Amino acid sequence: MIEMRGVSKSFGRVRVLDALDLSLRPGRITAVVGPNAAGKTTLIRILLGLVHADAGEITLDGAPLAADGSSRGRIGYMPQIARFPENLTARELLELVTSLRENPPVVDRSLLDAFGLEPELAQPLRTLSGGTRQKVNAALALLFAPDVLVLDEPTAGLDPVSSGILKDRILEERARGRTVLITSHIMSELEELADDVAFLVDGRIRFAGPVAELKARTRQANLERAIAHLMIREAA
Repeated sequence: MIEMRGVSKSFGRVRVLDALDLSLRPGRITAVVGPNAAGKTTLIRILLGLVHADAGEITLDGAPLAADGSSRGRIGYMPQIARFPENLTARELLELVTSLRENPPVVDRSLLDAFGLEPELAQPLRTLSGGTRQKVNAALALLFAPDVLVLDEPTAGLDPVSSGILKDRILEERARGRTVLITSHIMSELEELADDVAFLVDGRIRFAGPVAELKARTRQANLERAIAHLMIREAA
């Protein structure tokens, strides 16, 4: 479980996260949603140890998240747009990342097989299509069976078949007890996947709880309309 209590972050005079409290529970998928500049990217970067919070505490299974970023070994991250060394082949990239882990106990290549990526692994990354690069991106996030998955717009650029494969795998990871954080602008996708939703505006959590509770509270039939209802209320 990840617990965030009083997490704040400013860049200059701009307060991006403001005393944020949020719990990410194992065996559940939490969707973090909100308008542009709500603080979602900064929240993810703090979880990954790429940015340090100015205040507050983050714990992973009761232990403080390591300030030096060493906790990242337990986190699988899939960025919206992955930046790969263009001169490497996909296979060389996988080998490089594996070597950096210094003999990891688990190397899970099953998503590579599910995507049918073997023919593309010998190709330089610069020659791969956007969708194929996104498949490599997803496979890297799951390569070491992480306890926590952070997925930023995971199906962007994927065809319907590949999107379905990835979403099925995300649900399988939830069933294995993983803690999953996901962002997406596709509300129907989040409704399909998410158990919980955290609505973030101006660096503050305005709602956090089960998707069903949000829909009941807003009296809306689906997640898209429930989120739109909150956004209109915040703008009023």
